[in-house]
Amino acid sequence: MDANVTPGRGQWGSKIGFILAAAGSAVGLGNLWKFPFLAGQNGGGAFVLVYFVILLVVGFTLMMAEITIGRHTQLNAIGAYRKIKPSWGWVGSLGVLAGFLILSFYSVIGGWIIAYIVKAATGTFNTSDVKMLGDMFTQFIQSAGTPIFYHGLFMLMTLGIVIGGIQQGIEKYSKILMPALFVMIVLVMIRSLTLDGAMAGVKFFLNPDFSKITGTVILSALGQVFFSLSLGMGCMITYGSYLSKDTNIPECSLYIPLIDTAVALLAGLAILPAVFAFNFPADAGPGLLFITLPAVFSKMPMGGLMGVVFFTLALFAAVTSSISLLEVCVSYVVDEWKWTRKKATVIIATLIFLMGIPCSLSQGPWSEIKLIKGKCILDSVDFIASNVLLPLGGILLCIFIAWVWGLRRVQKISKTDEGKTIITWALEYTDALKEITNDGQVNFALAPIWVFLIKWLAPVAITIVFIQGIFS
Repeated sequence: MDANVTPGRGQWGSKIGFILAAAGSAVGLGNLWKFPFLAGQNGGGAFVLVYFVILLVVGFTLMMAEITIGRHTQLNAIGAYRKIKPSWGWVGSLGVLAGFLILSFYSVIGGWIIAYIVKAATGTFNTSDVKMLGDMFTQFIQSAGTPIFYHGLFMLMTLGIVIGGIQQGIEKYSKILMPALFVMIVLVMIRSLTLDGAMAGVKFFLNPDFSKITGTVILSALGQVFFSLSLGMGCMITYGSYLSKDTNIPECSLYIPLIDTAVALLAGLAILPAVFAFNFPADAGPGLLFITLPAVFSKMPMGGLMGVVFFTLALFAAVTSSISLLEVCVSYVVDEWKWTRKKATVIIATLIFLMGIPCSLSQGPWSEIKLIKGKCILDSVDFIASNVLLPLGGILLCIFIAWVWGLRRVQKISKTDEGKTIITWALEYTDALKEITNDGQVNFALAPIWVFLIKWLAPVAITIVFIQGIFS
């Protein structure tokens, strides 16, 4: 155990273990269906380029900010903010609440994936009739008992990993799940690219069309970056709190979004070529996973096996995200309420499971119950978490680290602000950053750029996404 780690808390066994776990938190179901579709509809390779730039500008900026706060304090999302500035503890509570709410409906969808692994293995959807598959999916999610059973099964899987702790739970399984996910997605990609007509899908996905790049497209890319990387929900603060003090934060903060993007690109090359090869629509949204792709697999040689492989990798992507969401809540209870990890994990997972039951029923028996903007329970919970809590948490994170925490340290270096240029402030902030991150041996040459991004560009960009999300 590192001497700098808070006694009684877990610690990552290795840097690669942390990177894989954090990347697993970022990699989720959105990588498998939303990114390929958004890229194809918004300029292909041009969108990918815009996405990548925003990923480095905003994604890296907030990723590093959250990990820095976590490692510096060695505490959960709420405790971390409170330790640095007691009056800001409530900001961390936004992340804990977001994690709780997101997992309550995310686990419902995770349950659907488990059910579709079973369906793929038993040949239940061995038909290319999209209407029939659509009816099958609708009947499944509208039933009362079966989706809740699979929702509970998904939560048990998540609980089983988190209850094992950091090294023997989250890190151990992330080292298994993430490499396995890459292997399976490459297998599906190879099979997809060898189909006749597959190149039409590759062209749709990657052919650059810069004429389609508009302000709306840029905002779409920004929103995808922000939500894909699990920013604003306390995941990276929590995971960062288990890091030792000698970890290179800038390096880790760069690897995580790059891995997330690699999965998204591979997913596009695994899914869209097959969809185009069999002339199915590529704009099915979430239905792409549960309706279009089963039809594709039914027409593909060895499609049954590919279906099992694909839904298994989708399950792995969902689980690596769900364990980080649960850990955010568990870490808070363990740190603040002094519960044992076992007690905290079991009770919180049970509460999340119970919260997910109305979300599941809102697809069927309770579908007439409408809450926010006429949305069902599941969509309303998603709206509160994704459109309100996450971007609000991201904005406040930028303000906190740049204007509340960071500048207080800069002021210790120089008591007067007169005559300072932006470059002067940035250079001074670089020295302050070394104190904050305690990276004495790390030469973070891009610190002045990072300072500008965290102070100005990132909060403005996230505010735009926040306003757009609220009124959309």
